[in-house]
Amino acid sequence: MNNHPLHKFHIPVMGLAYTIDTPVKVARFGISSVISIVEDRLIEMMRSYYYPEINQRYEPIASSEHDYRAKRITDYLNLVNSIVHNQIEKIKKAAFEKGSEIVKYFEMLPEDSLLKQLYLKMVNTDNRAERTELENYLRSQVKPGSIDVNIMTKVDRNNYDETGKIIEDGSDAVAALRGYVNSNLTNSSIIFSAGMNPRLFNYMEQCREFDINEDGSFRKKVVLKVSDYRSALIQGKYLAKKGIWISEFRIESGLNCGGHAFASEGFLLGPILEEFKTKREELTTSLFEIYSASQKKKGAEVTRIPPPILITVQGGIGSSDENAFLFKKYDVNSTGWGSPFLLVPEATTVDNNTLQLLCNAKETDVLLSRNSPLGVRFYYLKGTSSDKEKAIRIREGKPGSPCTEKHLSFNTEFTTEPICTASHKYQKLKIAQLKGMNLPEAEYKRQLEEVLDKECLCIGLSNAAAICYSEKFVNKLNAVNICPGPNIVNFSKTVSLKTMVDYIYGREKSLTPENRPHMFIAELNLYINYLKEQIAEDIKADQFSKRKKYYSSFFQNLRDGICYYQELDEVSEQGQMHFLNSLQEASEELKKLSDKYEIESSLITVN
Repeated sequence: MNNHPLHKFHIPVMGLAYTIDTPVKVARFGISSVISIVEDRLIEMMRSYYYPEINQRYEPIASSEHDYRAKRITDYLNLVNSIVHNQIEKIKKAAFEKGSEIVKYFEMLPEDSLLKQLYLKMVNTDNRAERTELENYLRSQVKPGSIDVNIMTKVDRNNYDETGKIIEDGSDAVAALRGYVNSNLTNSSIIFSAGMNPRLFNYMEQCREFDINEDGSFRKKVVLKVSDYRSALIQGKYLAKKGIWISEFRIESGLNCGGHAFASEGFLLGPILEEFKTKREELTTSLFEIYSASQKKKGAEVTRIPPPILITVQGGIGSSDENAFLFKKYDVNSTGWGSPFLLVPEATTVDNNTLQLLCNAKETDVLLSRNSPLGVRFYYLKGTSSDKEKAIRIREGKPGSPCTEKHLSFNTEFTTEPICTASHKYQKLKIAQLKGMNLPEAEYKRQLEEVLDKECLCIGLSNAAAICYSEKFVNKLNAVNICPGPNIVNFSKTVSLKTMVDYIYGREKSLTPENRPHMFIAELNLYINYLKEQIAEDIKADQFSKRKKYYSSFFQNLRDGICYYQELDEVSEQGQMHFLNSLQEASEELKKLSDKYEIESSLITVN
């Protein structure tokens, strides 16, 4: 069997619980997906659920065990891998008859897939011998989608032994990496998001599982989620020097995404993709030169041909038209569809109450919030049980959450031991400090709101799985929060896995409103709104004049992006004129902002 992906899309990591067992649900259909491995208590809970499901005894891995975090992750990934491979064997033995999983497997493949064409030939042939031959061949080609994992590099808290000493190679991210490395997953990828983490990347250098095979393939591959070309080049070179090859750069929109949003300085997705397309060969060559030198220095056998580097993209894709355009224009290898799959119960793990909120979500319900304790902007759905619970605690004078997991404990403003800014302990101390500062009322309220916004994500993003599977996660803490991208407001009903896959490939009627903006326009408008918010905040804090250079650059980048989009041919097959009109409206909005705040208006004169 070859190692090329069967499908042209993947399901990215979402929250903690929402894709925690997505491979169990979709990998048997050749669909690749990503598990977050940051929350080991959630992973232990999933072990306790799935072992009885396959009639095997669950053996707990206690937190008192040495390296328990890595062990939990390794065992869960092995468990998921075993379940998926057993599912694949059953599919291979299934009859080619209506409703069977092997029929579903081949029917969901893209139309230009060779296997799909052979399947259709098999279905339509009247020659019994030919049909049997084709059936046997198709069975031999059934393979699972990739079981991939994600580590958010910023989530790397130190851990300590009983004497209070830092455990060597025992931080959250490093232990999670070790858990993945020790698993029996093959043809799998680890996806790093949120930028550089030297400690984590240095540890990788010790891991032989990322070494290249004789045939140029990898047992375990490394993927970097990046927001632009410069970031890809910097991180790629850093890892290449350590003998680590990047098999894929996963480009994500800075603002038109779910979860934590790393807004750029006005750089838009289209121009970013164009740069990757233009410099793709240059990127491969420059990284391979460094990688080869590193391999040679280590005395390893040096491959003469650079291993392939895939370029994939995700963030706000909402139609088969957009999906096809990304392949045609930018030569991407795959697209990531995240938030729409939250409405596919066959693919993701979302409790019923939250699922209904997602279906009913309007534009005003999805906020680019400050709720994350990491201090990074975070997309957040209003009205969840966690949102309501937070409001009750504030009203009762008990703001903040119990901090049981501590994965986001990084603040040492008041304590020697790092604590989480969403915790009751931190918020109590911070509010007391604010009260004693004699701040003007407006400034006090602003800073107080910033403190109270912070919310526990470790538990809130995990509880959906506990609710769905009637399992215990953390006693008496049952609230759920969720972090969909703004694109979720265009999807309003739950659908089957096959329906969503058919929609992605243009075989299903539209699931979104006719007036839904193109993903490029949606991102552009998100950046304009973000710009307005930043200006307003800086004016209020009397910082605007000091940041004029930043804003000039921001305006210029948006202007360049609009000019680039105006030159594109047929971005939207069904609404090119609407696309151009939307660009004009955006440029006029920028002009008004420029004039109002006197930010070098000449920079944003758009043709």
